[in-house]
Amino acid sequence: MSSTVTPARTRSSAPVHPRPRPRLDWRLRFCAVSLIWGFSFLLIKVGTEGYAPFQVTLGRLAFGTAVLAATMAVKRERLPRGARLWGHMAVAAFFLNALPFSLFAYAELTIPSTLAGICNATSPLWGMALSLVALSEDRPTRVRVAGLGLGFLGVLTVLGAWQGFHGLDARGTAMALLASLSYPVGWIYVRRTLAGTGHSHLSMTGAQLMLATLQLAVVTPLFTSLPTRFPFVPLLAIAALGALGTGLAVLIQYGLVAEVGPTTAQMVTYFIPVIATAAGVAVLGESLRWTTPAGAVIVLAGAALTQVRGRKGA
Repeated sequence: MSSTVTPARTRSSAPVHPRPRPRLDWRLRFCAVSLIWGFSFLLIKVGTEGYAPFQVTLGRLAFGTAVLAATMAVKRERLPRGARLWGHMAVAAFFLNALPFSLFAYAELTIPSTLAGICNATSPLWGMALSLVALSEDRPTRVRVAGLGLGFLGVLTVLGAWQGFHGLDARGTAMALLASLSYPVGWIYVRRTLAGTGHSHLSMTGAQLMLATLQLAVVTPLFTSLPTRFPFVPLLAIAALGALGTGLAVLIQYGLVAEVGPTTAQMVTYFIPVIATAAGVAVLGESLRWTTPAGAVIVLAGAALTQVRGRKGA
């Protein structure tokens, strides 16, 4: 996942030529992004079976940065300039990439990928709660507040709160929830510091991923040792996680935002936990209690309500 800002349209006296229609219908690209990001939690789990969590994250970021760098080279895009701008992007890279990616990788050492995918769906709930404090223009409505309460009730259902959280790894679950919290913290920071910079989405995200890769390149050697062997399947999972989930999916998502708008494009968030759960059960053979899908439905319903905007002047 990443933050996007829709570029402003400019007027010109030159004749306007319609953009060529994409080869694939937006619905097919929407499904592709949903599948890629939904399977990301399975790929993280497979990657951690052969490599340390920080190594999984570093590899993921490196492969994702390579995809965006290649795209920038083809489109002849340049990296943004300005020390202040790069400072803000470094903070965004930490909260939107380095921190949540690492937390999810560590979390999946002890929790199933299905639970990690559902925890990821709580990001809109955290975002709603944080925006009430950090964004004065984002006024709450009764529907959105109700959605916030409903969503966190769903989280308690997933975790089996009334059963005393039986069989739940508290540390891993806390890490996954903190990862989902990190995203809206980063989005709010981006909205306050990087919106309207005039740079393209591609160049900004390429720089952001590059900074996140550098951050992990510094941290990883401090906490892990160089692998003595390189298991192929986990390495392939990391490559797919980076090239597809952190590279290609971001590029597809940009196209969706430009074509159908951010509201429709961001609906992908509600499909990710469904696909993550299905993939974890079908491919990895993870067990599934009835509280997991039931709670997930409640979480998604609450998250959807938090995105409902009231009418102006209401």
